Amino acid sequence: MSQLTLRELESHLWKSADILRGSVDSSDYKNYIFGLLFLKRLSDVFEEQKQRLVQEHGEEIGQLLADDPDQYQFFVPTSARWEEIRKHASDIGSAINVAFEALENENQTLEGVLTPIDFNRKEVLTDSVLLRLLQHFSLLDLSNANLSEPDMLGRAYEYLIKMFADDAGKKGGEFYTPSKVVELIVKLIKPEEGMRVYDPTCGSGGMLIQSVDYVKEHNGNPQSLSLFGQEKNLGTWAIAKMNLLLHNLPDHRIEKGDTIREPKLVEDGEIMLFDRVIANPPFSLKEWGREEAEHDAYGRFQYGIPPKNAGDYAFIQHMVASLKADGKCGVVMPHGVLFRGGAEGKIRQGLLESDLLEAVVGLPSNLFYGTGIPACVLIFSRNKSAERKGNVLFIAAEDAYQEGKNQNTLRDDDIKNIVAAFDAYEDVEKYTRVVSLDEIKNNDYNLNITRYIDKSEEEEKVDLESVIMSISELESKRADIKMKLNGYLRELGLGEV
Repeated sequence: MSQLTLRELESHLWKSADILRGSVDSSDYKNYIFGLLFLKRLSDVFEEQKQRLVQEHGEEIGQLLADDPDQYQFFVPTSARWEEIRKHASDIGSAINVAFEALENENQTLEGVLTPIDFNRKEVLTDSVLLRLLQHFSLLDLSNANLSEPDMLGRAYEYLIKMFADDAGKKGGEFYTPSKVVELIVKLIKPEEGMRVYDPTCGSGGMLIQSVDYVKEHNGNPQSLSLFGQEKNLGTWAIAKMNLLLHNLPDHRIEKGDTIREPKLVEDGEIMLFDRVIANPPFSLKEWGREEAEHDAYGRFQYGIPPKNAGDYAFIQHMVASLKADGKCGVVMPHGVLFRGGAEGKIRQGLLESDLLEAVVGLPSNLFYGTGIPACVLIFSRNKSAERKGNVLFIAAEDAYQEGKNQNTLRDDDIKNIVAAFDAYEDVEKYTRVVSLDEIKNNDYNLNITRYIDKSEEEEKVDLESVIMSISELESKRADIKMKLNGYLRELGLGEV
């Protein structure tokens, strides 16, 4: 029998959304589909491992080992096994909830991941709908032996997250950053094996996963990366946990909670430090936690407290405070952080005077869910190389993109060009410029890209003599034509023009 392909899996999973369509809000699809996918995957892998233990050790010892939770990455108790759930013809939602609870009780790493998903909502999730969903998922064999590639579940999960973000429209931006934008930032900050990587607003975990992919592509050991994150939204936090587990990344630490008000990644009363920090925080967040910041116990806001109605520089300062002495961070921000005055202007000045900013990359507009405004990527480094010290590189990449119906996207070549420009760190006319901190200081610490890179096209000089000559020639031709026309009109007895 042929193995399941990624395309077949993606198609099958997306069809499960059709079963829910009309019953629940599209922004809620992901919770139910991800929950069932995860449950089916754990159950199938458990049964596969159980059979292998019996085959390897014989019936008697094999059965004893099969009942030992230590033999499994995830032990699936009887009430959470797929075939057990399939036995229910009524109260199916309740049976799924019981399965989730049993899984969490048996596996500490799953605590709080599944139980927030409530399948016992009879007003929308009728037994009839849930029966169809279970039948649909039963057609999939998600055991390791049946998958045509090792990271297939993880990749299918990423595909679903993107599709749900498309479907959820504006809300999609709360849990998903377009993959190409993530790829760009990861390639700019270049994580390496053995590093600690942190995303303070990790959404569904895409930035951490792409950091792992980058290390893998560069022949590093992806399992040597330590992944950390924090996410405020409980449902999105659960998705991030499942996403990492389905990518076979069990050794991670994703905390629940508000990163600014209550950072959870703390050691001995200090903010934990990381080699790489990467994030796409919510743009210009209002009510971000100014009151708490004024009494911050961790000294994160040394350059100043951001204004109450825009938390951008709260996230930037938190990220910078989380960097090791040779650490680097990449963050997506709205253009306002480059030029807004007041408290933000003073914070920007402090960051620049500390020579922490390495590069500003202008991105095209309409790349993100929920906002059409153009954004930028800021790269901060605590240990800039000698030739980069005292300078900031500006990259004007606003015009390089693939136009889309609802959203624009960065192409592979656009990413390649930006990364090459960042690595070269030199001037390219109308595209990049290395600017000294002195020049930026003379511009009142304004980082608006157009101040440093002139993209205007020079107007062609007009050769007045040749223009006058052309006009004379045209007038001469006009006179000739008029003379001929009058000759014809006279012949016809019609008079002259």
